[in-house]
Amino acid sequence: MSHRAEEAKSHSGRAVMVVPTYNEAANLRWIVERVLRAQPGVDVLVVDDGSPDGTGEIAEELASEHPEVQVLHRTEKAGLGAAYLHGFRWALHQGYDVIGEMDADGSHQPEELHRLFAALQDADLVIGSRWVPGGSVINWPLSRHALSRGGNAYVRLLLGIPVRDATAGFRLFRRSTLERIDLAGVESTGYVFQTDLAVRTLRAGLVVREVPIEFVERVRGDSKMSPAIAFESIRRVTRWGIEQRRAGRATNRAEDTAWSGTR
Repeated sequence: MSHRAEEAKSHSGRAVMVVPTYNEAANLRWIVERVLRAQPGVDVLVVDDGSPDGTGEIAEELASEHPEVQVLHRTEKAGLGAAYLHGFRWALHQGYDVIGEMDADGSHQPEELHRLFAALQDADLVIGSRWVPGGSVINWPLSRHALSRGGNAYVRLLLGIPVRDATAGFRLFRRSTLERIDLAGVESTGYVFQTDLAVRTLRAGLVVREVPIEFVERVRGDSKMSPAIAFESIRRVTRWGIEQRRAGRATNRAEDTAWSGTR
């Protein structure tokens, strides 16, 4: 890590990476130990949704070996968003200044975390992005490229946000950001959770920055992505877009009425 990135991280305060898991026994030790090597001083919180493959037990072994690792056990698989919300609330209660998120499957490379920490110095949320210049994806079929690029274009068009990779899950939040965006009001449980929090951050008038990353498709274990998850994301984004347009029309009508009354 460069001196500049190390200095940026130290100025950010205490940091923790929240790693949700479900059946990631083949990957968890590998990814957690990479985080600890790449970012000394950054803690890791594993949030396991009752994995039947022994992931929770591996997490406990890691916690016993490394004081930087903590584990939360949930009793059921309730969705990515629910796991992250649980982890975020724990991290806020523990007093962390920076709260990050990343997948357990190796697609997010801990060795690139220094870029996110450096960008956080003038941002409230930093997203490791596949779709900004310099970003890339390794070992995806064309269908996945099309789905991700198309989905993000749909989000930008419908919600009017500038983020090019709103669905990305490699992120750093300032504590103040999570405190400001009303986590209690977040209902998203699947992958659309990522879009939800990016939109909430922008709507709060906060600064979102994207930095390029190399995203690597998992080589061990099974992907959790499914047509049902993609459909939930499209449905929710469409609903938000409709609600946003209705609210805008209502505001315009109210302003027109007020203007007419002054003539």
